[in-house]
Amino acid sequence: MPLTIGSDLGKRLLSGCVGRAGRHNPAPGPSTASHALPTAVTTARLVPPRPAPAARPRGRGESVKPVHLCENRHMNSGTRRYTTRQRLYDAAVTLIAEQGFSATTVEEIAERAGVAKGTVYYNFESKTGLFEALLRHGVEQLTASLEQAADEAARRGAGRGETLDAMVRAGLVFIDRCPAFAQLYLAELWRTNRTWQPTLAAVRRRVTAVVERALRGDGNGGGPDKEPDAGIDAGPDAGIDVSLTASALVGMVLVAALDWKVFQPERSLDEVHGALSLVLRGRIGGRGGPG
Repeated sequence: MPLTIGSDLGKRLLSGCVGRAGRHNPAPGPSTASHALPTAVTTARLVPPRPAPAARPRGRGESVKPVHLCENRHMNSGTRRYTTRQRLYDAAVTLIAEQGFSATTVEEIAERAGVAKGTVYYNFESKTGLFEALLRHGVEQLTASLEQAADEAARRGAGRGETLDAMVRAGLVFIDRCPAFAQLYLAELWRTNRTWQPTLAAVRRRVTAVVERALRGDGNGGGPDKEPDAGIDAGPDAGIDVSLTASALVGMVLVAALDWKVFQPERSLDEVHGALSLVLRGRIGGRGGPG
């Protein structure tokens, strides 16, 4: 069933992405999109993350790097086009989260971004084109976060389980920094009648493929010459459906993180990660918890 976020919960959901770029507070129109959020939150942006407050420690000596969540690594950040597209992404994710896709107009996106309406069409051709680009752009950053976690685990000589656990944490950190994008992405996964469904399927495949490689031990510390971690056995003879298991792990992180942000925001990232780590290590191989 579609994901709907209530008024108070919507405020919590978008709190990690609030910026100051909002130019106005448009009155909402009727929306057929079930993932619309209240207009009380109008300045959500995909912006450089702020350090976590003392009440929510990161643990393990982890620091929050001031990296723009939707930075395209293949585009020169000094170019005017990059800057314009970034502003349009920020405006679109804010407005669509508030009002839903159908109720959000190109004029509103342009005004929120501080550009002319024609600039939107110059960069994306249509509102649908902008939304598809936003999906690709956000998933690129999520995928990059997961790959970086796997690479760092490989450099430590980590096994398969430790690599997957690091990727779970990386996914939680990403969603903690920008829950609005995660909420939109998860909501769209339930819809099969959108014109951007092929794009959504493609970006979903990119995310799950990264996890599949870790499950198989391809290109990381859990390869064939490395003994798997206790509680983790996803090798070719383990009877694990790698594709389905990868999808389950991605879904676990998305749903658990959004439940955390909406219903249990008082919990720390360490608490959420710890719970998912126990599930990961205790269920995939049918053995006990981390040892």
